[in-house]
Amino acid sequence: MPTAPGPAAAPGAPADVRERHVYEPTSSRLTTDRHYWRELWERRHFALELSRAEMDATHSNTAFGRLWLLLNPVLTASVYFLLVVIIGGGRKGPDYFVHLLGALFAFHLLQGAMTAGSQTIVGGGKLVLNTSFPLLLLPLSAMRTAVSKFLPTLIIFFAFFSYFALFAPKSDANTLHFSVVQLMAIPAFGLLVVFTAGMTLLMATAQVYFRDVSNFLPYVTRMWMYLSPVLYFAWQMKPWMLKFEIFNPIFAILAVWGETLVRGDFGLPSWWLMAVAWAFGTFAIGLVVFRAKEREFPVRL
Repeated sequence: MPTAPGPAAAPGAPADVRERHVYEPTSSRLTTDRHYWRELWERRHFALELSRAEMDATHSNTAFGRLWLLLNPVLTASVYFLLVVIIGGGRKGPDYFVHLLGALFAFHLLQGAMTAGSQTIVGGGKLVLNTSFPLLLLPLSAMRTAVSKFLPTLIIFFAFFSYFALFAPKSDANTLHFSVVQLMAIPAFGLLVVFTAGMTLLMATAQVYFRDVSNFLPYVTRMWMYLSPVLYFAWQMKPWMLKFEIFNPIFAILAVWGETLVRGDFGLPSWWLMAVAWAFGTFAIGLVVFRAKEREFPVRL
């Protein structure tokens, strides 16, 4: 690293003040990529413990905390079911309610990770300023917390699905059945996780530069949910509306998630192609943007 000599010291001055050294990085990166990723992997347990601490702070690891994790999305789905079906006078049955559960659970994973991720860098001010470590661990810990909160909701989903598929009378409003195609929900969930990780990185970066991002997120995500196949099936959209959904990053991911998990149908191949493109494209953009701005974070805090 280059050094810049200071002004000449006066004769007889102590040796330790005769020269001033200024250390500067030799490149725009503090470490090489290989070293960065190796350190990130070695410190993965830090992200895990940070996620556990966050869940402990929100009582998500207690019995009542886990119960609330299950009840909260169910109550939310019940409210929307009440509005759409009972008050709205729609003729929808078990198919719609189970779809509503699955779609809301998935969207809450995205919403929760984005909201928590937006606060990771700003909220970890002293840690970021005083400790040298890959800052990518912070939004990844928020992502891990969101996934941990999501997994228990699958118990509720399959409880309702099993009841309607095995015991409830079959009708036009109840065509639920178990199918091998439902296993395709696993890669659909993987695409959701990859996309959510990318959005979490983008929100963590944006919050450092624009401190009002977290305040606008609840309104943006609410509108985003209305434009996505959460309150309706993807195939119910009119053809002219589907042409615009190519610009909705989460549409195709929720479409293949709902089709495989609820209807036991593979869905359109174009939906899968869009889902893969949006998931990995968003993750790549989020990772590049975060790494490009990571060195500036301590200065901006």
